[in-house]
Amino acid sequence: MLTAIATARGVEPSDLELTLENYVACDAITTLTKHSEGAWRLSFEVPDHEVTLTSDGDIVVDGTVERRWTDDSARF
Repeated sequence: MLTAIATARGVEPSDLELTLENYVACDAITTLTKHSEGAWRLSFEVPDHEVTLTSDGDIVVDGTVERRWTDDSARF
């Protein structure tokens, strides 16, 4: 998710000064993403951005799909 947020900001992930755990329960996201049945959507805010994860695998930042959490490189 950090890579998706960094892409939306136009910076490298290492340049972000935020900790996801301050805005969302990452353990809960990991548990949620393991459920293959039923459609779901989880939205939360970080400074200057709204982030949404979908059961389809999208990471949406401010209305734009930036990455897919189903990619191994996009794990939380």
